[in-house]
Amino acid sequence: MAEGFQDLLAELFESVGGVSFRRMFGGLGIFRQGLMFALVADDTLYLKADDDTAIAFKAEGCGPFVYDGKDRPVALQYWRLPERLYDDPDEFRQWALNAFAVAERARAEKPRRKPRTAKRKPSG
Repeated sequence: MAEGFQDLLAELFESVGGVSFRRMFGGLGIFRQGLMFALVADDTLYLKADDDTAIAFKAEGCGPFVYDGKDRPVALQYWRLPERLYDDPDEFRQWALNAFAVAERARAEKPRRKPRTAKRKPSG
């Protein structure tokens, strides 16, 4: 990651509150309340989006994060941040909060796993 880029991100995300950064897969995961809602790959910031919020990214000419899968490219539901938002902290904050809301909705939609119960051997 380019020197200073993480400092810029820390400054931008400060207004969002409760944000932490974790190195992962050669990039950076950005979390709030245990939910990853943004990522950095190749010094590019991507925010989590869904079908509704991806419209705004498309309107800005931004695309999704794509990596090379085994057999084909794989697009994730993280979209490149519009460049203009690096210079607009108030609007950046709103886009980041929208991404966090997408992460919260995704978590709420996941089916809850049943707790595992220990299998007991029959006595006898």
